[in-house]
Amino acid sequence: MKQAYTIIADLHTHTIASTHAYSTVTEMVQAAAAKGLYALAITDHARTMPGAPREWYFSSLYELPLHYRGVMTLAGIEANVLDFEGHIDLEKKDGERLDWVVASIHHLPLEGLQKPDVEKCTYLWLQVAKNPKVHVIGHSGDPLYAYDIDKVIPVFGEQHKLVEINNHSFVARKENIANCKKIALACKKYGVPLVVNSDAHFETQVGNFADALALLEEIDFPEELILNASAQRLNDYLSRYSPIFRQRS
Repeated sequence: MKQAYTIIADLHTHTIASTHAYSTVTEMVQAAAAKGLYALAITDHARTMPGAPREWYFSSLYELPLHYRGVMTLAGIEANVLDFEGHIDLEKKDGERLDWVVASIHHLPLEGLQKPDVEKCTYLWLQVAKNPKVHVIGHSGDPLYAYDIDKVIPVFGEQHKLVEINNHSFVARKENIANCKKIALACKKYGVPLVVNSDAHFETQVGNFADALALLEEIDFPEELILNASAQRLNDYLSRYSPIFRQRS
């Protein structure tokens, strides 16, 4: 019998501050409230992404109330992995004021290579895993940056990183889907928690997890390993691994 899941938090979303997204914070929160979500993370793109917010944006996100219109609203960022050493564009002052950090690959310098090798990408993610500021490994299924899943996924678990299954990938990054399934299977095999996120760029996409959940249902993924299927699990994680959340709550 296939699992049925209820996701209570959307932990990767974008506002008009990311200039390829089209809704305000208020509109995103209202959409989350209308869908009965417990929590929403605002995670606009960090500085090296074209069209990203200016330098003061993230250091001022503490202005967002933690509870807004009945939704716990996390001040976050989607940081970019910058190189094959695993550096990310998270400024120190931002890391000291944000509740939630997603780390994703968007565009990496390929150094003349047609495709980076698996060993190089494996090393990249192992380095990101060491970063205590990072909470979520964002949409890591890109076949261009394929990594050794059996080597990396257990380390994500050991380092308390949450592996994302990103619903937007089923629309915008369809080439990732096969690897998303492999990643989810590895999380199931090694008991590593994941999060299911919309990666919404417009208010109507908030809380849209249908494709990601269908994939998890197909492989009978354990509900107890989906962190954002439980408010208690989410709060416990934030209390342990987000010092800023502890200060704000």
